[in-house]
Amino acid sequence: MIIFSFLPLIKSTYWWIRILDFPRPQIAFFLVVISGTYAFLYGAPTLPDKFFLLLLGLAVINEVLHFYKFTILCPVEALQSNLEAPKNTFSIMISNVRMSNTRYGKFLKVVRENDPDILLINEPNHKWAQEIAELDKVYPYCIKCPLENTYGMMFFSKFKLINEEKRFLVEEGIPSFYAIVEMPTGKRFDFFTVHPQPPHIDKNTDTREGELLQVARMAKASRYASIVAGDLNDVAWSHTTNLFRKISGLLDPRIGRGFYNTYNALIPFFRYSLDHIFYDSAFRLIRLKRLRGFGSDHFPILIRLSYEPQDADEHDAPEADQEEQAEAQELIDNVKDEPLNEKA
Repeated sequence: MIIFSFLPLIKSTYWWIRILDFPRPQIAFFLVVISGTYAFLYGAPTLPDKFFLLLLGLAVINEVLHFYKFTILCPVEALQSNLEAPKNTFSIMISNVRMSNTRYGKFLKVVRENDPDILLINEPNHKWAQEIAELDKVYPYCIKCPLENTYGMMFFSKFKLINEEKRFLVEEGIPSFYAIVEMPTGKRFDFFTVHPQPPHIDKNTDTREGELLQVARMAKASRYASIVAGDLNDVAWSHTTNLFRKISGLLDPRIGRGFYNTYNALIPFFRYSLDHIFYDSAFRLIRLKRLRGFGSDHFPILIRLSYEPQDADEHDAPEADQEEQAEAQELIDNVKDEPLNEKA
């Protein structure tokens, strides 16, 4: 457990290191149990005993320092809207449906109950696209890329989409979307969707980091306020996600509010915040909620935002220093290739 705690401090894209970013709360729990049990059974009569307990304590502190921001002990990063009747509001629902899940009706029921203005679906294949085709009647604008490799993606919007694109930024068969969304009032914002591969045996995270940081740079350089959403296959407290936030300058509404763990819906003890919605300081939070499950290994998540650019300066947006900019550039260069973009 001590090794598991400190090993992720190494800035490497090796899968067996990066996978330890995920269970930090669980490792902290086991470390506390081990510390208490060892102290109760054996005490600390010798110097090696004391040193061992000290290492356990430092490992606990190391884990807590990574995820404490996602508790009420930390001030919120994304401010709440104070307007009584904001005009430019909208809701976003994102959901990894799990390609093998066949509970299409339960998913559609969750969508109908929450009636999001924007809906992002990860992992749909052609069967999923067929079974939820009724959404085409609700959402006049969409980008669809159903795939049989568990990296399909579908994006539905009640608002007009402009310049929509399907992008394969780093890996063939791993799509991401981009579109300018125009609200009924005429206000516009950029929307980026992502779903990179997670760390697993024989799959390091260089492509995940490269894709996320490319999108972070695009969001930062955009002329409109940006939103990035999707299953990042990374946890909110990892170094990579923190680097993404600093490079993009986008806010995380979970900081100071809670974990909002969305995966694994089927294993209560091992749950992580894999599904993310980051947004520009021009937006204010109205509501953030994890929705009930429908058979997938991910819970859906719903957010309602208000576009209030006049108060953007009140946010303390994250910023990257020169060292972090250089690190991001190196990670991008490791996988950089000519992107294959398609008009949606």
